[in-house]
Amino acid sequence: MDRLTSAARLMIVSDLDHTMVDHHDSENLSLLRFNALWEANYRDNSLLVFSTGRSPTLYKELRKEKPMLTPDITIMSVGTEITYGNAMVPDDGWETFLNNKWDRKIVTEETSKFPELSLQSETEQRPHKVSFYVQKEKAQDIMKTLSKRLEERGLDVKIIYSGGMDLDILPQGAGKGQALAYLLKKLKSEGKLPSNTLACGDSGNDAELFSIPDVYGVMVANAQEELLQWHAANAKNNPKVIHASERCAAGIIQAIGHFKLGPSTSPRDVTDLSDCKMDNFVPAYEVVKFYLFFEKWRRGEIEHSEHYLSNLKAVCRPSGTFVHPSGFEKSLQECVTSFGTCHADKQGKQYRVWVDQVLPSQVGSDSWLVSFKKWELSGEDMRCCITTVLLSSKNKTVADGLTWTHVHQTWLHGDASSDSATWFF
Repeated sequence: MDRLTSAARLMIVSDLDHTMVDHHDSENLSLLRFNALWEANYRDNSLLVFSTGRSPTLYKELRKEKPMLTPDITIMSVGTEITYGNAMVPDDGWETFLNNKWDRKIVTEETSKFPELSLQSETEQRPHKVSFYVQKEKAQDIMKTLSKRLEERGLDVKIIYSGGMDLDILPQGAGKGQALAYLLKKLKSEGKLPSNTLACGDSGNDAELFSIPDVYGVMVANAQEELLQWHAANAKNNPKVIHASERCAAGIIQAIGHFKLGPSTSPRDVTDLSDCKMDNFVPAYEVVKFYLFFEKWRRGEIEHSEHYLSNLKAVCRPSGTFVHPSGFEKSLQECVTSFGTCHADKQGKQYRVWVDQVLPSQVGSDSWLVSFKKWELSGEDMRCCITTVLLSSKNKTVADGLTWTHVHQTWLHGDASSDSATWFF
């Protein structure tokens, strides 16, 4: 949150599984559409929060499997853990707050008396969360009895049932909704309360998100019965909460448009990016647009045309240089020439390119330094490099676009390619 010096334009708080991430979408298209929209239009002045039932271990596993963006804030383990930034620094104040009337040992003792409860894996057992599986038809009776027993032993807990099988026991002050309320209060105290907040979910443990005052909400099209029932009983007359007609991340994009929270057309949905009409220079959009062209070219989704290559050369300064992640350097014009030879080399294959954490800073009256992570997924191989680009508007109109004057890349976490010739830009 320290990245922003003023209130966020928009804060999106989204569940992951079956909300931001569609596990039935093998191409991850809705997620990639959201990624492009966020990085082109929101990253620089907004906050992205992932709110998941997953533990840190399972959250990190998902990040290795799916083309997910890096959030500014991560709420994990059903709202019992809040961390910040790339380093995932814990919120100590939140941990202290959750200790009130909570004793994990007592919870373990009482739940052991219910043979119907099957303990989830060790990774899902957290300091302020004890998790089980239970059959749907037995869940309500067990929750009622267990809640009474824990109360008799002096604890103040919350029992959440979601997904038709997951039962989580948390401190009463925990949960996705309370974690969001805590964040909003913290941001307000710093004078950084977001102009708008959009909560996104699909299951019972997301219901609390939609109860926070002044927060917009979207239940994605594939929302589970338990959440729809909650909405019918508690929020059916609330115009700030909608049931989207689109699945997962596509439903989030739909909600941005429905509530008029900002741009809602993903660059991935623009047929010809060269026709994009901008009112001023937007470095982040230029970067997203460039790498979308890069992907489409290699997938063979646009024709092999000298017109495209000429346009590409036109936005690369003749004296511009590219430093490859392996260290060798060549001119940007040479890169374009090399790029021309790889048209459709990924046709019919699982190949995607996306950028993450696109953060521009103006370093002159007509120049911007843009840093970001550039990711490539090719089959099962997912690689990333840290990229810095120097862009210039000197002698250019908005219609021309910005000139790429220098590109420098370094591998992230030993992602070095054994075949450096296949890594362009």
